[in-house]
Amino acid sequence: MEKTSYIAFLRKNIKEDMLLLNAANVVIVNENNEVLLQQRTGSNLWGLPGGLMELNESIAEAAIRETYEEMGVVVELTGFLGIFTNPLMRWRENDKARVICYSFTAKIIEGTVHVHDDESVGFGYFDKDHLPPIHAIDNDQAIQAYYEGKRNVIEGRIYS
Repeated sequence: MEKTSYIAFLRKNIKEDMLLLNAANVVIVNENNEVLLQQRTGSNLWGLPGGLMELNESIAEAAIRETYEEMGVVVELTGFLGIFTNPLMRWRENDKARVICYSFTAKIIEGTVHVHDDESVGFGYFDKDHLPPIHAIDNDQAIQAYYEGKRNVIEGRIYS
């Protein structure tokens, strides 16, 4: 029996209503302190590697799994940036959700970055002064927190 994703299960039962979803992403930087971004299929906008959590995994596992699925690399989480929200994430024609995203710093420990799924068209490293258009507010907030040296941010507030 094929495993059904959590979002597919929700859409089958909830149809087109607004959802509340959890996600995780990672900020990976190179030796020049440039952030690795994924160019998304469809919109061609850019974002951090990451995505929606499944029911059977932890937040950290979701970040690691999503990075592998999108980039074909294994990462080690090295720090916690914070929790960022997107009040209205839209994808496909009728999917919409408020997304709570847990953002981490990470480093690649195995593999070479390449297009590994149908959600990506490319990847690139960008410095803070030359970021391309970012596809989601939570991704943008995580990137800005990274470059500003902020950690343990929850919806704009730093908790130490």
